[in-house]
Amino acid sequence: MRTKSRIESILNASILDSSITGLPTFDLSKLDLGKGVNQHLEFQLPSNLRLGHLAEKIFSKIIAESSNYRVLYENIQLIEDKKTIGEIDFIIEEVSSNQATHVELAYKFYLYDPTISEEPLKNWIGPNRNDSLNEKLEKLKSKQLPLLYHPCAKDRLNNMVIEEATQAICLLVSLFIPYEYKASFTPVYEKAIKGYYVNLETLSNLDNSEKSYHVPSKVEWGMDPSGNEVWANFKGVEESIVASVEGQQAPLCWMKDGGVYSTFFIVWW
Repeated sequence: MRTKSRIESILNASILDSSITGLPTFDLSKLDLGKGVNQHLEFQLPSNLRLGHLAEKIFSKIIAESSNYRVLYENIQLIEDKKTIGEIDFIIEEVSSNQATHVELAYKFYLYDPTISEEPLKNWIGPNRNDSLNEKLEKLKSKQLPLLYHPCAKDRLNNMVIEEATQAICLLVSLFIPYEYKASFTPVYEKAIKGYYVNLETLSNLDNSEKSYHVPSKVEWGMDPSGNEVWANFKGVEESIVASVEGQQAPLCWMKDGGVYSTFFIVWW
């Protein structure tokens, strides 16, 4: 995995702010990382983590590299009567004010299905239709953020005055819309749209000899495809794509057409 590109993908990811989520937002742009951060910010990443946990590791390292915030706690499991109640992602602190903030982090990929609802928020779904943006926000509001006030939290967070802590979410997203979809989106959504989605038949019909492809592993999702060095023609990736689609798993694909790179999902539904 291209470590520097993976780190930059989190640092530069689009964020859904409170105008969409209705929740306070912690934006990575708040961090003072100094000039030329993209040149010097590189560190070893574990090779055995799932994408969400990898994003958490990067988030933690970026906070630690900043001069205006520090990490007080991370991945705090709350256990009651030998049963896990939940996990608090991060408690960070602003250096100048000593203000503690409970931050819940999410790094998500959503596709827009305009047939679901007239409310745009409800139309962003996971690539395999088994989760959604709306469900994620409800979970953050009703389960994850309230964990700070669970009786178990006071024991785990030592002498921290929980009542004085603020809360925020850092919801990093890559959004995808139907191929050639023409409807407009609000600027916050528009900025986060990274590509489109198609079915396998449409992809096959759009193929030509000028195009080359790569199917990245999930831990590479969200990275810049222009840094990828291994490409194949459609026949070279077709078997892998067909196997995923038949297994009802929508793969992410990178495409290079001349000097133009694009990112899209191939859906089975």
